Amino acid sequence: MAHPITFGWYLPTHGDTTAFGDASQRVPAGASLFDDVVDAVDNGSFAYLLMPVAPTCWEATALGAWFASRTRNVAPLIAIRAGYVNPTQSARMFATLDQMSRGRVAINLIAGISDADTRADGVLDSKEVRYEKLDEEVQVMKLLWSSQRPIDFRGRHYQVSQVVEPKPFQRPHPPFFLGGGSAHAALVSARHSTVHLFWGETPESVRNTIASLNDLVAKIDRREPLQFGMRMHVIVRDTEEEAWEAARRLIEGAPPLTRLQDVGWGKEGIASIAATSEANRQMWRLLEQSGEEQRVHRHIWTGISSVRQGAGLCIVGTPKQVAETLEEYIDAGCTSFCLSGYPHAAAAREFAQNVIPLFRGRSSPVLPRAYANAGAPEREVNP
Repeated sequence: MAHPITFGWYLPTHGDTTAFGDASQRVPAGASLFDDVVDAVDNGSFAYLLMPVAPTCWEATALGAWFASRTRNVAPLIAIRAGYVNPTQSARMFATLDQMSRGRVAINLIAGISDADTRADGVLDSKEVRYEKLDEEVQVMKLLWSSQRPIDFRGRHYQVSQVVEPKPFQRPHPPFFLGGGSAHAALVSARHSTVHLFWGETPESVRNTIASLNDLVAKIDRREPLQFGMRMHVIVRDTEEEAWEAARRLIEGAPPLTRLQDVGWGKEGIASIAATSEANRQMWRLLEQSGEEQRVHRHIWTGISSVRQGAGLCIVGTPKQVAETLEEYIDAGCTSFCLSGYPHAAAAREFAQNVIPLFRGRSSPVLPRAYANAGAPEREVNP
């Protein structure tokens, strides 16, 4: 079954910038910034809007509900953070928002970037336990959404005997996204995700990773295919020279990641992220391999990874070159792209006007569909 290509965009609820090395170019988080980005995305044929959950971000669920009520097209992609909210409450909350938005909500499954980050929030579970909880939370939500009677769920971390209303508007439920590179992430994604998002993968490596995940899908006897996508940045300009000049200016003079002091990182914070996030370790491996030009492909740049954690690969070039690079990922098996650019509103408009039309007839502004028989909760498979 051929899935349409979907594009999502990132809402920078921690603030924006046009130059990481120039503090005067920072755009503070707030309603003006958010409204500008969301307007560009809602009118730009994007299917979803990623609401981040880092410590410096504004609260994702509240903002997602706010913008679901103020937009016409795009769906907020809102996180479930393992262990943060009771799954019965999550089931009610997301089904209510799904009903009120008439099917414009998606759910991002997050175990957390680092143990230090979650401990600072008062969540003391290890990452392994957080993935165990995340798996059970999704099982509980799916059961609650499909049952007209109280369920009888007895897991290691949750015991639920409840029935909830409303049921979701999207049937059987909103789509689940998950981004992560660990064995635990792979197992939860194979069981439950609609779309598995990669962070630090080239087109060549995506093909092998997809094959590995599809093997896992087959082992748990999931009948509907898992879809795949990339979380990355884009810099689109009229000429290739202008695009690479914009990339150079974006990080020029910025302190290296290991010297960052915001959100309590510093060297110890970065070490904690590296110790518990395989996706970040993969990003930093690619940065080390990319050499002085910071390229792992003619049009894929690793420079953003030198100044921030998280997704750091960036496609740089003309609209045609960016589209051709995306096609390499599509050929490898990706059908969804969760994108960002600096500054985010202008970059979203540039991409919507000059790149998305190159996928006319193949792209869709509608969320990927979840399936009832993807990820049966009663199966047990060791990663």
